[in-house]
Amino acid sequence: MAAIEIRDLTKRFGDVTAVDGLDLTVESGEVFGFLGPNGAGKSTTINVLLDFVAPTTGSASMLGLDVADDRTELHRRIGVVPENYGLYDRLSGRRHVELAVDLKDASDDPDALLDRVGLSPADRDRPAGEYSTGMSQRLALAVALVGSPELLILDEPTGGLDPNGARELRELIVAENDRGATVFFSSHILEQVEAVADRVGILQDGRLAAVDSIEHLRQNLDGGARVSLRVDREPERVPSDLPNVRDVDVGDGVVEGTCLEPDAKLAFIDRVREAATVTDVRIEESSLEDMFASYTAEDVDAERAEPAASAEGQP
Repeated sequence: MAAIEIRDLTKRFGDVTAVDGLDLTVESGEVFGFLGPNGAGKSTTINVLLDFVAPTTGSASMLGLDVADDRTELHRRIGVVPENYGLYDRLSGRRHVELAVDLKDASDDPDALLDRVGLSPADRDRPAGEYSTGMSQRLALAVALVGSPELLILDEPTGGLDPNGARELRELIVAENDRGATVFFSSHILEQVEAVADRVGILQDGRLAAVDSIEHLRQNLDGGARVSLRVDREPERVPSDLPNVRDVDVGDGVVEGTCLEPDAKLAFIDRVREAATVTDVRIEESSLEDMFASYTAEDVDAERAEPAASAEGQP
C-alpha cells in the first residue's frame, strides 16, 4: 500500500492554478523530498493532503484512506509539522506535548520526546510564547512524533533551526524511517534533502517536472561527474577518445574530464596513469542544486524531464 497517492490533482484559487493535474505516489517506508521554487504548489499540495483545503478536481489518499472522508483516522496515524503551525503562547512546551498525547490516546513520555528534539528541561517549562523560532520548530517536531506515526509530513522542517538543529533533524528523520515510518518533507535547503531522501519530486508551476532517485536524476540529465587528476607531469596526448568521457582539459598540472558513467571514471583515471603519475584525485558529482536548477529552468527541455517523470513509483 502506498503511503501517499495523488491522482490528477488540480487546485485553483480564482484564476490562479496552484496545482495542475498532479500525479504522485510515495511508497510506504521511503523518505521522499518534495522540492520546487516558491509558488510551485508544494504547500498547496500538502494542505490538500491534510484536508486544510479541498481540491478543485482529482483525489488524494494517505495510508489507503481518503484525506477528507477519513480525516480523523488519518490524523491519529500521521504526524505533521505544517508550514504555519500554531502554538499556544501561554502553554509550556511540555503541556503542548501532553495535550497531543491525550488527543491521540498515546502512551508517550512527553519529556522523552522533548529530549529527542533537543528542547532543554528549562525551556520546556517556559510558555511557548517566549520561544525563539528554532525552539518553536523543535516543539512542533516533538508534537508530530507523538504516537509513533506511520507517516510524517514535514513542510519546511528546518525553518529557524541552526546548523546543529538541522543535523539533529536529519538524524531524527533517519531514525524514524528506520523505525518504519514514511517521511514526506518539503525543503528549500537542498543539502538537507540530498542527505536523507530516497527519492525526490520536483514541482514546477503546479506540475511534476521530475520524480526519481537523485542518482537516476543525475543520469537522466546526462551531466556526469567531473574528474580532476593532479599529475606530476602533463601527458603529451590528451585522453579524449574514451567512451562516455568528454570535455577533457589539461593544464597547470591537472587533467580534467567529465565522465558520464561510473565505469568511465576508472577508464579515465587508468588512461591518465599510463602517461603520468597521479598524485591526487577529486570527483565532483552533479549536486541536487544543479539538478534542481536544470529541472526548474524556464527553458528546460521537456524531453529531459519526461524519463524521470515516467519512473514514478519505482523504488
